Amino acid sequence: MTDSRIASGISGLDEVLHGGFLPASSYLIVGGPGTGKTVLALQFLTENAKRGARCLLVTLAEPEEALRRNAAAFGWDLAGVTIVDLSRSSGEAHFNGEYGVFPPSDVEAEPIWRRISQAVDASAPECAVIDSATYLRFLSTDMYQYRKQIQGLVNRLSEKGCLSLLLFEPIELEKDCSLALAVDGVITLHNDVSGNRLVEIRTLEINKLRGSSFMSGRHPLRITNHGISVWPHRIERIQRSSYSRSLLHSGVAGLDELLMGGLPTGTCTLISGPAGAGKSTLAIQFLTTAAANGHKGVIYTFEEGTASMVERCNALSIPLEKALADGSLVIREINPLEYYPEEFLEMLRQDRETNGATVFLLDSLRGYTLSMETFGSVVASMQNIINYIRQCNASLFLVNEQERVTGDFQITDLGVSYVADNILLLRYAECGGRVIRVVQCLKKRTGAHQPELRELTFMKEGLVAGERLSQLRGVLTGVPTANGATENAAPDREKHSNE
Repeated sequence: MTDSRIASGISGLDEVLHGGFLPASSYLIVGGPGTGKTVLALQFLTENAKRGARCLLVTLAEPEEALRRNAAAFGWDLAGVTIVDLSRSSGEAHFNGEYGVFPPSDVEAEPIWRRISQAVDASAPECAVIDSATYLRFLSTDMYQYRKQIQGLVNRLSEKGCLSLLLFEPIELEKDCSLALAVDGVITLHNDVSGNRLVEIRTLEINKLRGSSFMSGRHPLRITNHGISVWPHRIERIQRSSYSRSLLHSGVAGLDELLMGGLPTGTCTLISGPAGAGKSTLAIQFLTTAAANGHKGVIYTFEEGTASMVERCNALSIPLEKALADGSLVIREINPLEYYPEEFLEMLRQDRETNGATVFLLDSLRGYTLSMETFGSVVASMQNIINYIRQCNASLFLVNEQERVTGDFQITDLGVSYVADNILLLRYAECGGRVIRVVQCLKKRTGAHQPELRELTFMKEGLVAGERLSQLRGVLTGVPTANGATENAAPDREKHSNE
């Protein structure tokens, strides 16, 4: 073995450990039943056995045949792992009768400690797992002897240059922290449920790591058919960089005029309005125009399916279907309650760094909230996404639904409008006996815009942004009045279709 880090074999965990396990070190893997301790240990051993490391598994909890069967369920082969099965040795006295003269610890403990020591000497492992050290604790009624033996085992493994994982139950660690003091690192696995008890939340946490820094906090993990995957809880930081911005055009003449050319790249745009006002359609209009101009985009939809989006865009002559066919746009349907915030951010990261996407749409904030609020602060996770988008000079569109159709309004109900660089507001207004849609740019952080209101019409030929509503006042209240004129200023266009 070299002095370099040793890979855990678990996706994401090495990043949390800032490179992997340290060689010739010992780690306590703490977790209750069902948290994945044994799965983590088996994955660690099989992955290191593949690279040629000598691996040892001492099992006191499960028989060897059960471990091999469980490993096979994940597609792992334990052929390269030396297994010492002490599960029957530690429990056979309880099946054959009671001790009448000596306590079990005097009869059983010494031979088991000796067999573990012999196994270490015989196999000279580079990687070892004790499953579990809790059983060794149960065999020792004398805590002094237990501490002495476990400290000796940890030291012996380290002296032989072995990286060792010792599995342990949290309730026993609360009773006695001597083992946590003896090892070089403590990793805790948690298995909780959400407040509404609908979602299982599995996380991993580093409590101690000698000789190395690590990524703090609880990191989501998932046990799949291929083993454990960890999604590090990264705190994205904005990196100041100078670069020349270009403009993302909407392809709607009146709207681009309102925005004085378009929206700057590398910014976050919030499109807010009531249900049916055209928020999603307007956002897709921006993305399809960007795709036609050479930008690759991704739409993350939490509510609407791909077929429905394509059908709606076809009715409005928005070339979404063409962009999907040539690969310049991708739609990812996100099922609420299925992804952790860190897992979703990793998906976005892969789309940016691996697939080359530069324009993203989250449709909508309400759907994202339903998906992510179970796992923590929605505002914090959204801030993390926006920080990442900004540091890689990409562009993000957020769709937000307002509860009120007319009357007093607020930009969002979630308190995230402060992070947006640009804000486009869609409103309904009653005018001339009909309901019209009105669009306004409330904010454009980098660049000028026209502070005016325009009617936005959805027609079979596409979106149309009309002239400035100069003869109306009180439009944002939902009930505009003529500004010194008897006729309504909104042009009498062809009846527009629903979004």
